[in-house]
Amino acid sequence: MKKLSILIVLVLSVLVANAQLDRSKAPKAGPAKKLELGEFTKFELKNGLKVIVVENHKLPVVSYSLSLDIDPIFEGDKVGYTSFAGDLMRTGTTNKTKDQIDEEIDFIGASLSTSSKGIYASSLKKHSPKLLDLMTDVLYNPSFPQEELDKILKQSLTGIKSEKDDPKSISRNIRQALMFGKESAYGEMATEEAYEKITIEDCKNYYETYYRPNVAYLVIVGDITPKQAKKTAKKYFSQWESKEVPTHQFTKPAGFDGPIYAIGHKDAANQSYITVSYPLDLKPGTPDALKASVMNKILGGGGFSARLLKNLREDKAWTYGAYSRINTDEHMGSFMAYSNVRGTITDSAFVEVYKEMQTIISEDVNEDDLQLVKNSLAGSFGRALEDPSTIARFAVNIDKYGLPADYYETYPERLEAITIADVKASAEKYIQPENALYLAVGDINVIEPLMQKIAHGKEVTEYDFYAEKVVRTGVPAGLTAEKVIETYVDAMGGAEKLKSVEDLSMKATLKIQGMELALNTYQQAPNKIKVETLMAGNVLSKQVYNGEVGIMVAQGQEQKLEGEMLETMKYQAILFPELQYQELGYTLELVGKDKIDGKNAYKMTITDPLGKASTVYFDVASGLKIKQVATSPMGNSTTIYAKYKETEGIKFPSVMSQTMGPQMVDIEVTSIELNKGLEESVFNN
Repeated sequence: MKKLSILIVLVLSVLVANAQLDRSKAPKAGPAKKLELGEFTKFELKNGLKVIVVENHKLPVVSYSLSLDIDPIFEGDKVGYTSFAGDLMRTGTTNKTKDQIDEEIDFIGASLSTSSKGIYASSLKKHSPKLLDLMTDVLYNPSFPQEELDKILKQSLTGIKSEKDDPKSISRNIRQALMFGKESAYGEMATEEAYEKITIEDCKNYYETYYRPNVAYLVIVGDITPKQAKKTAKKYFSQWESKEVPTHQFTKPAGFDGPIYAIGHKDAANQSYITVSYPLDLKPGTPDALKASVMNKILGGGGFSARLLKNLREDKAWTYGAYSRINTDEHMGSFMAYSNVRGTITDSAFVEVYKEMQTIISEDVNEDDLQLVKNSLAGSFGRALEDPSTIARFAVNIDKYGLPADYYETYPERLEAITIADVKASAEKYIQPENALYLAVGDINVIEPLMQKIAHGKEVTEYDFYAEKVVRTGVPAGLTAEKVIETYVDAMGGAEKLKSVEDLSMKATLKIQGMELALNTYQQAPNKIKVETLMAGNVLSKQVYNGEVGIMVAQGQEQKLEGEMLETMKYQAILFPELQYQELGYTLELVGKDKIDGKNAYKMTITDPLGKASTVYFDVASGLKIKQVATSPMGNSTTIYAKYKETEGIKFPSVMSQTMGPQMVDIEVTSIELNKGLEESVFNN
């Protein structure tokens, strides 16, 4: 009975509490709490290395963050060499190979990474001596292996190929060049020509010139005392030699005097990647920085309450996401609003982004939205403090920008103190829709007329991947698609040569996610084909068509091809279909003239008898096919043809770069054999 009475009292207490609680309103935020980031201790070694120690004894872990405080470097005709130098430092020393470093780091469960601006290492406290031995070996004795540079170069060149087919990368290049200037460290961009000029000596010179203690910070965070840290710093870093480091003048961009309208082309794109951007003089740690962050969070800084997302996604259903960001920078920051939208509503999307930018300038935000953003930023800040590299960056910022010692500890208080008036003042100062770059990247046939509508008579300029102006010219009078194909056939070796081929065997290699694969293709006139992919000699997949029956084998499962899949393979099996486009029922349309990697090219739409269309580009100078974009409901697939080589009087591309998902894969042809008398049995399985 006594237990029952207690239970009744408890139930009544809950009911009374619920009756007094208004669940229609969100609970008010409690008072902002001052954070405890740990004690900062600062000292300097005789060689000029600034050392900052942040004690944190919650876990037996210590991290060492070494960072260079140098001016942005304009790399000119060798853009990328500073990044390569940073990557190479981790690939071997005069004492250890990359594999040995990896093995020793893994053995102690540590992490060690390098970049052009520093080195980061972290491990359990008990492994610190071993970790520091490895870290300082990398710092003092990098060997810069040529073979590792060759690997990085190859990966980077492949990366550029992928980026050329990526609207965001195209947009980035154009945007940064127009905002900061191509002769600026913030506006220059990587090119194949620049990468191929980079040498090991360039990387070594960067290291010798800029990796110096008198322009560096060492931040030690974790389970360590200042006394222990001082002893450690002297032991491992005092022998690092100081040297005068060059300074570089950063030229402040002029910004935009009025709206600028620009477009970039992405073949057969269904969507348009739109941005509104401009350079912004907003430095880290200034009183305006946090207010601008809050204001931008309300406008489009993430979360379903952000205005751009609510407008373009929830209200209009034009996109999955619409965002904005404000970047602070000691030299020059920037603002950008961005979204992927259907190409056909590019103009309307820009109008809505402009409207939201104007609204946050002219109207007060409401208190609920402001508080929601404050809560979100406070939570993100708290989570970020779990990462030692964040603490290291904070420690450097306090010293570098002359911030108060408790600048980050008082972040919640300063965040909570921001008012509606502060947000409006920040918007008035930093949101500039009238002096911005309006850039859309998509299918120019769709987006150009739409951009003309919102430009209201102002020029709409097209730029290519390298941020060069594109001047589109028409095709010569009397030139037809059929004549372009005839020229292509002649450039390959001529119709008679192609007709003389009875069978073809091509072997190639490719790498996907570090795996090296073999790709073997066998064809026999008029319409037999076998394509197999192998790894270490084992067949991973196979497609075969013997003129009547088609099969596909993948993961040990065999599937008989039927319907559209079978019909598609019939046309793929034909040797040199260009010789009989008309008889087969293909339709050709010469669309115009374009530039592909700086080369003038004729652009043609080729539609097969099944109604599948591809956009194909033929080099004006050589007549050869250099690019093809195939469209399908699953997305576009791009193939680039390069480095044509002759086999028995016929030219074939020796390198084909093809999109596979988000990456571009290089297929390197190792051999081509013609008329070797392939057996019928090759195509019977």
